Amino acid sequence: MIKEYKRIIIDLITLSMPILAGNLSQILIGFTDTIIAGHYSTLALGAISVASAIVMTTIIGGIGLVLGVSPTIANLRGQNTPCKRYFKLTILFSLIVSIPFFIILRIILFNLDYIGLSPDLIEPSKQYIDICSYSIFPSIVFVAIKEFLQAYEKVVFTNFLMFLMVILNLILNYVLTFGYDFSIFSIPSLGIVGLSIATLLTKTLVAVFLLLYCIPLFKKPFINCTSYIKDLIKVGCPISCAIFFEFLGFNLTAVLIGKFSSLFAAVHNIILCIGNFTFMIVLSISNAASIKIGYYNGKKDINNIRKYSIANWIITLVICLVSFILLGTQSGFILSIFSKDTLVISLSKKILKFAIAFLFFDGIQAASVGILKGLKDTKIIAKAMVCAYAVIAIPVGCYLAYYKGLILEGFWSGLVLALFFAAIITTTRAVKNLEKIKKTL
Repeated sequence: MIKEYKRIIIDLITLSMPILAGNLSQILIGFTDTIIAGHYSTLALGAISVASAIVMTTIIGGIGLVLGVSPTIANLRGQNTPCKRYFKLTILFSLIVSIPFFIILRIILFNLDYIGLSPDLIEPSKQYIDICSYSIFPSIVFVAIKEFLQAYEKVVFTNFLMFLMVILNLILNYVLTFGYDFSIFSIPSLGIVGLSIATLLTKTLVAVFLLLYCIPLFKKPFINCTSYIKDLIKVGCPISCAIFFEFLGFNLTAVLIGKFSSLFAAVHNIILCIGNFTFMIVLSISNAASIKIGYYNGKKDINNIRKYSIANWIITLVICLVSFILLGTQSGFILSIFSKDTLVISLSKKILKFAIAFLFFDGIQAASVGILKGLKDTKIIAKAMVCAYAVIAIPVGCYLAYYKGLILEGFWSGLVLALFFAAIITTTRAVKNLEKIKKTL
């Protein structure tokens, strides 16, 4: 039994490593944005905290819909259904999905004055959102293709592309934000506008490269399969709703914090970046588990479903433990990467303890969500996240911030309680599903 679990754990880690590289690359893009903005000015750091929160909250709704591609294709593969013929339809679906979210982001842009941000954040936030709104199309198409290939366990090239995206984003960020003299020509310092242009160019280029890589799949005939689209919507809508409310909880918190001061917004952005880094490690394991569980769910192989689920939880707990040790012993060094402002670092250290508690609950719920995605049991995920953020995180955070004067501590307390609730709900549901499977053995 131990040897069998060892094999499964190694299998999950092996599959998750390229996914991890891609996930960390995604986070590193946020890191580079934050680091470059932080070194440019505290105002720029606070502005992209608010603006990127609005952009990502909008984009994530569309991304959530196409995240149904991977479990849907994995289940179909388990049933021995030829799925490569659905590639063109998947791209068309992602483009159609992008349109309403682009419109929503433009409406938000034109009404940003009424949100009530700190006055110094309004104009730079508008500049960032205006340009980044066009990145919705390449972002969603890229994720859709990535999910399609991931269902076939082809994860190396897409995640290698994301690694290159980090390097490209860093170079473009630095050059466009601070300006650079190339001897032949010079690029002036564009500040926060440079950050947004770098993001748009980077995401567009990697989407084009991935499309070129998939040219062989374009040779497959286009099939308008309504049952496939219905499956994508059935699995993807709850995932989209869940991820949207999770991002809304985080990013609405960022906007609300931004109403107090750019300093608080900067600190929140730094802590969020640190949390996201650890979460993406856990998420890579969860994604690998959902692929394996989805495949064996299609085959009705209940023995492997249980084993991969348990291995998923074990790896997640180990990752959380290592993260706690690093954040507890190296907090000063980690925070100094993001800012040299002593006030920002001092305030961030006070909030880091909330992030540590948050990471544990977030890790557990992410592992459980991976199991539920593989089993195509995604409605409970949406219900848990809606309740966690709409009923707990935002109300508790606002109460503690506005009535108790605990601004950062208050909002992060709300986030911790929200993920504690979500972890209980999703894990309970996953355990019940596994118990049902066990009884059928």
